[in-house]
Amino acid sequence: MRGKTNRSTTRRVRAALSAAVVVCAVTAALPGAASAAPAGVAGDRAAGVERVSVAADGSQGDDNSADASITPDGHRIVFSSSAKNLTPDQTTGGDKVFVRDQQTRKTTRIGYLTTLQPPVISGNGEYVAYTVKWMNSVRIRQYQVGTGKTISADCWVSCDQPSMSSDGRYTALANLVSRTSPSQRIEVHDWTARTTATVATLDHNQPSRPSISGDGRYVAYQDGEAGNVFVWDRTSGTTSDPIEGPDGATLVQLSDNGTKVVYTSGSDTYVHDVPSDTDQLVPGVRGVAIDPTGRYLLYAPSDTTGSSLTLRDLQTDTDKVVSDRPASAGAHAVSADGRDVVFQSTAGDIVPGGTNGKSHVFVRHFS
Repeated sequence: MRGKTNRSTTRRVRAALSAAVVVCAVTAALPGAASAAPAGVAGDRAAGVERVSVAADGSQGDDNSADASITPDGHRIVFSSSAKNLTPDQTTGGDKVFVRDQQTRKTTRIGYLTTLQPPVISGNGEYVAYTVKWMNSVRIRQYQVGTGKTISADCWVSCDQPSMSSDGRYTALANLVSRTSPSQRIEVHDWTARTTATVATLDHNQPSRPSISGDGRYVAYQDGEAGNVFVWDRTSGTTSDPIEGPDGATLVQLSDNGTKVVYTSGSDTYVHDVPSDTDQLVPGVRGVAIDPTGRYLLYAPSDTTGSSLTLRDLQTDTDKVVSDRPASAGAHAVSADGRDVVFQSTAGDIVPGGTNGKSHVFVRHFS
């Protein structure tokens, strides 16, 4: 393993594994979609924090909400929740997927099935991908917010860990291809052409965390057994040499513009610049997400006595506190230029009225 903080030596680019393109079976369905919207339209967002997982009257959700991600413009937020009061006809439990429109203050529930992993939203806010149990397999479903239509990618055994391009056309995912032996393929599904390109084949089923760029050209993924991260280029059909840390590499996220790869190694976080092949070390913290431009890093400090989530400007090395209460977040939690950050917390004093001890989704607005 190489453990340098800055690596300027250009890595060899090797031929990728054969990009096998296969037609993927797609089924169409109309899900049940319910909405809740109060009167009026939201105005300009002021600096501060607001709760996102709320009912039509603005009251807090009656059960746990989490796993939020936000569009680059900050207008739409997707999250999962077992709350039953976020939309008028939500009466059953189990984690469902919800989309919150921050401009209209409208919350839309997507379908009836229980989601298995955190949902993701396309950069333009028009599509949501999520995993659902179907018969004896797990499928990736793509939901179109404007029409309420869904299409499903059928996998040999199961698909998971989806990541979407900005326009929703491409979804990177991990496809478990065998029930009897550990094996998975990292794939990119083209919803328009209804084809699937193979990025890599791994002989294990450890999380590969595929993360796709906004234009769908680049896919970062990890080889969990080798402890390396790779970047695949769909245009050239090549894969980078390993991106490595001193204690292995665990992928966090690829920036939307495809220039930054955030990964953790041991107790540190690294931001790898793809064009220059160099790493920026952020010591003693756990990277959580990066904004679409690759400039702002959301991290959780190792010092538990301080802030739970912090946003760092990687150009100026300055920090902003996102939450000084216990909180967590996931990939794609930061909008462009670090203007908005979504997170979840059970703390009752982040905003007024947090009284039920459940996990709620919040968004921090920076001026």
